[in-house]
Amino acid sequence: MPRRRSYSIRLIVNKQVINEIIIDPHYEVNHSYMTDELIYELVQNLNNRRFVPKDRKKPWYYFETDVEHEGKNYHLVWCLEDDQNYLGVINCYRKKKYDKK
Repeated sequence: MPRRRSYSIRLIVNKQVINEIIIDPHYEVNHSYMTDELIYELVQNLNNRRFVPKDRKKPWYYFETDVEHEGKNYHLVWCLEDDQNYLGVINCYRKKKYDKK
């Protein structure tokens, strides 16, 4: 399986400065329409916002966020690590209109 990929970015999420996103290639298994470039654009929608974690397993906070981009809805699964300045993207996929998640 391919390795995680890292990109520079400048965001503030949950009042934390983020300088890097790390994208796990997991999305490529079932969501071949997704690209790193699209995920990068989706992550920018998190800028200057606060989110409540879905789970906490020290040192990680896990989040699930719905993001709209160009009229389409996506589900972004991501994480933050204590005392780190990167955001990890675990998975991302397009939501169907009837998907209420």
